[in-house]
Amino acid sequence: MQAIQLKAPGGLDNLNVVELDAPGEPGPGEVRVRLHASSLNFHDYAVVAGMIPTDDGRIPMSDGAGVVDAVGEGVSEFAVGDHVVSTFFPGWQEGPARVGDFRTTPGDGVEGYAREQVVAPVTAFTHQPQGYSHAESATLTTAGLTAWRALVVDGGLKAGDTVLVLGTGGVSIFALQFAKMMGARVIATSSSDAKLERLKEMGAEHVINYKTTPAWGKEVKALTGGEGVDHVIEVGGSGTLPQSIDAVKIGGHIALIGILTGREGEIPTAKLMAKQAKLQGLIVGSRRDQIEMVRAIDANGLHPTIDREFALSEIADAFRHQESGKHFGKICLTF
Repeated sequence: MQAIQLKAPGGLDNLNVVELDAPGEPGPGEVRVRLHASSLNFHDYAVVAGMIPTDDGRIPMSDGAGVVDAVGEGVSEFAVGDHVVSTFFPGWQEGPARVGDFRTTPGDGVEGYAREQVVAPVTAFTHQPQGYSHAESATLTTAGLTAWRALVVDGGLKAGDTVLVLGTGGVSIFALQFAKMMGARVIATSSSDAKLERLKEMGAEHVINYKTTPAWGKEVKALTGGEGVDHVIEVGGSGTLPQSIDAVKIGGHIALIGILTGREGEIPTAKLMAKQAKLQGLIVGSRRDQIEMVRAIDANGLHPTIDREFALSEIADAFRHQESGKHFGKICLTF
């Protein structure tokens, strides 16, 4: 089977197309899946770029979607022919967060889904949404579930709430879509006026260019009558968090999802305390969260926004496209 392996110490030029032996028959409690798609996330980029060290020869990519082509003894949840999508933390089935690292995450601590076939425990997959392509399904494992957990599981999103999303990456676009699906209002930021227009077309009530309006936190407050937003999808980290604290309402919720502006920085803790806001870090979610998200998608007919698809062998070009920052929504691999 065709696969991608990352040669240490990483770097896009160290992504190699290889031929590996196909996996054998699944054992008890396992399924064999013919993979057809993956999608790119910042975490995947950090691994392949060498920012996060991993084993020499690691197969990257945390997201995978495909078709079950064999089931092991005792498997009842899936049957041959079922369309499935991977889970980010295969060992975290449900309940409160139990995982604080990436040792069990495919494409980082263990082999990922940049390959044509895999044998894994049933718990490593859920069903895909009805009518989804494999590429669409592959966007759910990391980006989709992160946005879902931030707004619904942790944030308790309600109709009529106001949500602030930063940028036009996969998590932010999913957050916009889930917010609109749940009857919330959305304010969105970007440095591109063209992207801001697309955000408005997707339902954002207000948009802000954060380059021309660097104090966008105050602008968000003004757009909400001085009250602030109920939820912030904070993907920037320390560089944007002060503005997010300005933007959130008293008693609101900031979901700290990314560190695109750096791992450390000064935070106005006194202002956060005065806002009495909940600042919650999170990394994706549980398998149960994913099952519930898929059920909600099935009920509402939401489809992800895919910017571009690349062949598996074009994985380095796909990551270079991600590096450019020109994408809007998700970048996928199909194979």
